[in-house]
Amino acid sequence: MDLILKYFPNLTEEQIAQFQKLEELYKYWNERINTISRKDIDSLYLHHVLHSLSIAKLISFRDGTEIIDVGCGGGFPGIPLAIMFPNVKFHMVDSIAKKIKVVNEVSSALGLKNIVAEQARVEKIKHKYDFIVSRAVTAFPGFMNLVKNKVHHKDKNSLPNGLLYLKGGDFLGEVEKYKKDMYIYDITSYFEEDYFETKKIIYLEM
Repeated sequence: MDLILKYFPNLTEEQIAQFQKLEELYKYWNERINTISRKDIDSLYLHHVLHSLSIAKLISFRDGTEIIDVGCGGGFPGIPLAIMFPNVKFHMVDSIAKKIKVVNEVSSALGLKNIVAEQARVEKIKHKYDFIVSRAVTAFPGFMNLVKNKVHHKDKNSLPNGLLYLKGGDFLGEVEKYKKDMYIYDITSYFEEDYFETKKIIYLEM
């Protein structure tokens, strides 16, 4: 939790309490429904919460923004971002029912009112959003085929509407055809921990 306060010192008391509860909640649910690797759960705040919040360093979403978290797993990056931006609407989608159960249980325990979680395939969803967020659920071209028609065109934020995709490792070959509309941000420009050395935010205007 100290990591979160190190980089986000201006949280409200309610936000601090919500972030503090994440460890207990995820340890409880991970014993029942494994959504985070067993060896990774002890690094929850570094590997999952802070990683998710790198998006909040790039953009401060305006109230009323609508975001879909595609392939949300047990709730990342959507749940940390929903705590950070309580007046932003998050639609969290995964094809696996047990992962959506964890999202619903955790968000309910935190008292989050700005999350709707749904077991669904994103290509079946008709609604359009300001932003798509995701943590590297598949190879980039395949992901773009799933979400290409999910962003509407009226901008309300400092960045034009589009995709914010958390990805690590060597992926430049995957994104070659999208480079003219793409910006890649090093997460090490926000956070100094070694874990983020190869981690990036891909922003693609759509």
